[in-house]
Amino acid sequence: MSWIVPDVAPPRSETFRRALQRQAELTKPAGSLGRLEDLAARLAAMQGSGRPSLERVWISVFAADHGVAEEGVSAYPPSVTREMCRVFVAGGAAISVLARQIGAVLEVVDAGIAEPLAGLGVVDARAGSGTANFTRAAAMSEAQRDRALAAGAEAASRARRYGAQLFIGGEMGIANTTSAAALACALVGVGPERLAGPGTGLDGAGVRSKCEVIGTALRLHGEALRDPAEILRRLGGFEIAALTGAYLTAAAASIPVLVDGFIATVAALLAVRMQPACADWFLYAHRSAEPGHRLVLEALGGEPLIDLGMRLGEGSGAAVAVPLLRAACALHNEMATFAEAGVSGG
Repeated sequence: MSWIVPDVAPPRSETFRRALQRQAELTKPAGSLGRLEDLAARLAAMQGSGRPSLERVWISVFAADHGVAEEGVSAYPPSVTREMCRVFVAGGAAISVLARQIGAVLEVVDAGIAEPLAGLGVVDARAGSGTANFTRAAAMSEAQRDRALAAGAEAASRARRYGAQLFIGGEMGIANTTSAAALACALVGVGPERLAGPGTGLDGAGVRSKCEVIGTALRLHGEALRDPAEILRRLGGFEIAALTGAYLTAAAASIPVLVDGFIATVAALLAVRMQPACADWFLYAHRSAEPGHRLVLEALGGEPLIDLGMRLGEGSGAAVAVPLLRAACALHNEMATFAEAGVSGG
């Protein structure tokens, strides 16, 4: 593997301790704000500041096509990947609306769409024109995998230069829930029937067929599915690799990461298997309605912030959760302490 996995330092434990102490001094019963208290303290530790802030949010949506779409594993044709990128840029997609709502920077990154999107304001970071069909061969070459990881790293570096206080990664790619489920099977060690779901809207027969496709791929690649980087090369998508590289690089740059749904969480699991230290930089936005998400979250020890039955992807669930994190910061920063308010009991 020529792409170098970065070193990651832990969040600042002393800042975390001081933030928890402040929570104990605020004008409320101890622990009465529940997880909001721990979230504020974790963000304080990640940012190295007693007053955490999430005003500057960066969202990178990575798009790519998948050869396994040939197996009929999606309710939509592969051309939708390209078409949806146009909608992202035009401002009409869910993530476009949500990015405006929270005042986030939104970029769309072509990590490997079948047909390039020239002249539309999309970042060109192509690792290829879609992956190979992983039921017949490895999804990508080593060079392609490393280029896709680098595409994500470059996005996280753009976020760092912007001064981002939170990084969100989204994805778009017809058949990418099949790739994510196959990756999760190899990483978690369970069968596809526990991880494959309806994706874009498959019926029961479609989900069963999807499981068979994933089973075929797992048997084909067999003993090669040991190292996370090789698992990614054989079963992944360019956008999933880009997410993985972005998460690793954001953590190395001390930028908190808010992980979206099923596909994004599989990328987070890949990142943690490559560099365990990055786990401390991840927050998990929501529990997807995609059935395999629960198992992947459990493998990471991740507790999602919300559960709204969402399964859109694009980074949409993470964007919806941003106001909750901002509320945690505001409460931490702006509430009075017992001493400041002259209230007994502090």
